[in-house]
Amino acid sequence: MTYDVFVVGGGPSGATAAEDLARAGKRVAMLDRDGRIKPCGGAIPPRAIKDFAIPEDMIVAKVDVARMISPSGRSVDIHIENGYVGMVDREHFDEFLRVRAAKAGAERLTGTYLRIERDSAGTHVVWRDKASGEERRSLTKLIIGADGARSVVARDEVPGGDTIPYVIAYHEIIKAPAANKDYDPKRCDVIYDGRISPDFYGWVFPHGDQASVGMGTGVDGVNLKEATAALRASSGLTGCETIRKEGAPIPLKPLDKWDNGRDVVLAGDAAGVVAPSSGEGIYYAMLGGRVAATAAQACLASGKAKDLKLARKLFMKDNKTVFKVLRSMQDAYYKSDDRRERFVSLCHDVDVQKLTFEAYMNKKLVAARPLAHLKIGVKNVAHLMGWVKPSWT
Repeated sequence: MTYDVFVVGGGPSGATAAEDLARAGKRVAMLDRDGRIKPCGGAIPPRAIKDFAIPEDMIVAKVDVARMISPSGRSVDIHIENGYVGMVDREHFDEFLRVRAAKAGAERLTGTYLRIERDSAGTHVVWRDKASGEERRSLTKLIIGADGARSVVARDEVPGGDTIPYVIAYHEIIKAPAANKDYDPKRCDVIYDGRISPDFYGWVFPHGDQASVGMGTGVDGVNLKEATAALRASSGLTGCETIRKEGAPIPLKPLDKWDNGRDVVLAGDAAGVVAPSSGEGIYYAMLGGRVAATAAQACLASGKAKDLKLARKLFMKDNKTVFKVLRSMQDAYYKSDDRRERFVSLCHDVDVQKLTFEAYMNKKLVAARPLAHLKIGVKNVAHLMGWVKPSWT
């Protein structure tokens, strides 16, 4: 069988691409390594639930408060107005997406990607079947590389794909305690503290009967397990049963090029589409899968490889400014605990809270409140320059 598109990777990005292509009537294969669960806080905004038809039973918790905690232990509670942030457990969420893609008509393959070979017959994906251990060759017109932050497809096929910057994320899924003064099953805690992460943040995110407790860092030498143990201790979660532990790289910057100009296009973490500052990835991964599928369909229709560039063009059209703003925020405030203290203090501001969550929930910057934007800009500069003290000093 010759496939129209062979999707390497069955996470949110790959599964979304495979489903979209199958629903469009394309012959599509989706190759995934069975059993791998990515460390992830699991937050998805209403925009993702709506755009990708996420059913209610996939939402294991509904969060209506985000608590930002500074290095000194001060906190700011940001209440989410007119909605909630949905929480999913990647163990079940990713499998749901793969099953949905298969029901739409994608052929699901379980195994490990090895390489791409080309000959007079065309392009072949070479992979190892998990059940038999045998090497297989699948003929395909196009390939979508959705195989994660250390994408082998990107490394082998796309310029710059082997140099993508990333942080290492680690979390522990624990049995959630009963609600108490330290833990609220409807609240996400984000901890900005150099003792937990010197350049990123830690988190405690509710998952219904479970919770995700973790951190990320790009600094070599940080003991992720010790940092997470310290986070659990400071959050009153040391005695909770540990269900599983997971670690993986998370990319920090979209690649400048997402295709090889021939027959490969990247999607999701492989393309580097995780939001700076927040580390949010699920929505952007699924969007990345969708635009990769759109580009693949355009290429199949026209026969022109240049149409594969449409994936990055579509994604950056709507998200370039948001990513740029978030990158500037991370570069400005994550450098030291003094800066983190000022950042959490800045989050006290009502304008900051409203505009931040409007942008997060709807996935676009809100341009209808220019005065508020101006006020935030002035306050931001004042905090960065040290002209004002944190609001609790």
